[in-house]
Amino acid sequence: PFLKEAVAKRYKEDYGVELDPETEVAILFGGKTGLIEISQCLLNPGDLCLVPDPGYPDYWSGVSLAGARMSFMPLLESHAFLPDYSQVSEEDRRDAKLMFINYPNNPTGAVATPEFYKQTVEFAAANGIVVSSDFAYGALGFDGKRPVSFLQTPGAKEVGVEFYTLSKTYNMAGWRVGFALGNAAVIELINTIQDHYYCSLFGGIQEAASAALTGSQQSVAELNALYQSRREAVFSALDEIGWKAARPGGSFFCWLPVPDGHTSESFADLLLEQADVVVAPGIGFGTHGEGYVRLGLLSSEERLKEAILRIGKLGLFS
Repeated sequence: PFLKEAVAKRYKEDYGVELDPETEVAILFGGKTGLIEISQCLLNPGDLCLVPDPGYPDYWSGVSLAGARMSFMPLLESHAFLPDYSQVSEEDRRDAKLMFINYPNNPTGAVATPEFYKQTVEFAAANGIVVSSDFAYGALGFDGKRPVSFLQTPGAKEVGVEFYTLSKTYNMAGWRVGFALGNAAVIELINTIQDHYYCSLFGGIQEAASAALTGSQQSVAELNALYQSRREAVFSALDEIGWKAARPGGSFFCWLPVPDGHTSESFADLLLEQADVVVAPGIGFGTHGEGYVRLGLLSSEERLKEAILRIGKLGLFS
């Protein structure tokens, strides 16, 4: 119970969200596990799930393992990389049982607004759809702005759950500690399926996770500052070589448009072969990822600058 209480306390302090540790919190063996499990819990073969495009590929995996279908919600730069619910067809509104959203976003680095979450709650409630909010990068917001939690929205717990992980916030990737938070009925289903998958999270890891959640959050602020500094270093170098792109509002990813005459794959191959720089082609995140590549802020400022300047020497942006 102490670990559930710890994350409930953190949500209260950071977001003003009240959670019942007993009924509205499930401990997960990593956030990714929960993103797969929710499809197993809520989707039957042939059911429909609304999925962002571009998006984290494991959303597709969970839906496919459940034998369900997907309808993709385009995330367009012209719409701030937020889904436009007015474009969801009447048929998809009627058939969908589950939908995924993810902000701060992987791969685009976009952040959600309170108004968007309000629209999401209204859309889900009107159509009987359960919302799965992937908040893996929730602690990583730039320019002094804390990312908004879906659960801060009035009515959110009535229509969905949020997935939270310690991997990014506390640099605990590999420890496999995550949480599902929110709607009690969905949390009960997740706990039930986990009863058949696992016994329990190792006690020492639970103690460490609780210490991270309840202790000083100075390390989180420092991590945020580190990623923001790296972001600024990258965009300074991008400006230097003439590569125009929008700064991410959160996460540790930059979503960069490819130059004319290239696909995301051909451009990624070119950078690997001629500049020894690795980026992820946008098409790997969905059809609407075409035309972009993803760059991670996971190396030192010096190494990131060097990567951009190597790309600049190819003369693609002059």
